[in-house]
Amino acid sequence: MPSRPMDRLQRPQTERSPLVDFDFDRHRLHLEGESYPEDAAAFFGPLLVALDHYLVHLRAEPPASPLVVDLRLTYFNSSSAKAFMNLFQRLEAAARDGVEVQVNWHYQSDDETMMEFGEDFREDFQAARFELCVFD
Repeated sequence: MPSRPMDRLQRPQTERSPLVDFDFDRHRLHLEGESYPEDAAAFFGPLLVALDHYLVHLRAEPPASPLVVDLRLTYFNSSSAKAFMNLFQRLEAAARDGVEVQVNWHYQSDDETMMEFGEDFREDFQAARFELCVFD
């Protein structure tokens, strides 16, 4: 665990990768856009490492407010899906350890595919809250 506060992790959205905004101080992670980076492991690796460090801190000193994860994706490929599963497994494990976790899966009202992906991911959560959120 870092000895100093963690810096906010931000990456701009590109044609192939989502916006990433991990505000450690506010306990918020936001991913938005399309996700089919050339190398998903290289793209998501730093995010997963940062999440691991952050969750160590939260387990030691749970905050008064939950960790909120907002995903607003319009498309992702299978390698991104695997990265999301890795992310979700870490969140669920932290929730089992007493960290309050809220995952919000945002999808457009006319996008049945993204709704179904959200429903599928939600099935893997028991300790963390996983909400499906419609937007237009």
